Amino acid sequence: MLILVTGATGKVGRRFIAGLLDDPRFSEARIRALCHNRLCDETDRVEVKRGSVSEREVVAAALKDVTHVVHLATCKETPADIMDVTVKGLFWLLEEFRASATARQFILIGGDAGIGHFHYRHEGPITENAPHCAYPGSYALSKVLEEVMLEQFGIQYHLNGCCLRAPWIMEKDDFKYSLSFGDDVFGGPDWKTLVPEDAARRYAAMGTVPLLLDADGRPLKRNFVHVDDLVSAILAAIDNPRAERQLFNICMDRPVDYGEVATYLSRTRNLGSVDIPSRFHSNWMDNSKAKYLLDWRPSYDLEKLIDSAWQYERSTTEPRVVWYPG
Repeated sequence: MLILVTGATGKVGRRFIAGLLDDPRFSEARIRALCHNRLCDETDRVEVKRGSVSEREVVAAALKDVTHVVHLATCKETPADIMDVTVKGLFWLLEEFRASATARQFILIGGDAGIGHFHYRHEGPITENAPHCAYPGSYALSKVLEEVMLEQFGIQYHLNGCCLRAPWIMEKDDFKYSLSFGDDVFGGPDWKTLVPEDAARRYAAMGTVPLLLDADGRPLKRNFVHVDDLVSAILAAIDNPRAERQLFNICMDRPVDYGEVATYLSRTRNLGSVDIPSRFHSNWMDNSKAKYLLDWRPSYDLEKLIDSAWQYERSTTEPRVVWYPG
């Protein structure tokens, strides 16, 4: 088994490679990491190829003798790159994969941006049958195009593909900083821009957290997944016959409720909260299909997500670095 991993130096790529190498089920597996700007460490089981998925000759060389692809490479809101890297890159990977004599399975990590995230109202749980509905911007559009392209290659060429659709992926202290009113905020919304400047400084200093309200004025529910749970789902999908040509929602059992977050942080860490009205809509991704077909379960619930983020201590050699906007 030789697995090509794109986006190998990202948070999911690094954790997936470590998880697979530690898993006795895959003791004979080898990794080929396709890296662009940052490089993995090479070992006796990990080799590194350098280049961009947007270049067909790079992809062809990277896929030589490969049995599996785990495609993680993507762009965020970078319109100058997103069609070349995300869309054309996936096309070249699928083209070379379908022509390969050794290829067995293609796993794509999708995103809930393809079903609108919290930008649109859903009247019930979001299943894998929900229609695509990208919100404004190039990233969400690219997530739709990825899922559709993989599905169509399955129809056209009977390609054994599987898409694991993930919401916002958390690791280490990400969740803590996703609630910061300071310049160190991770992702969005950028809370300090939604309150007066002096209030933002005060909230940041006190550790006050935002209690995001949905368009109906209720605490917003938003989907998350911890990187460890996403990695366990990828491992569960590898060579699983029930994953063939399937799409799975991979997320926590319940969405994060900002009201419950505020209550828990008040009780456990004596932190205050402030209401933040929004035009966004609560939603609830349904992960039942992955549980049923992959025999997968997420290990992170709300309390574990919060506690692990607040308890994480970074060393001086591990600064917080955000490699992409958004």
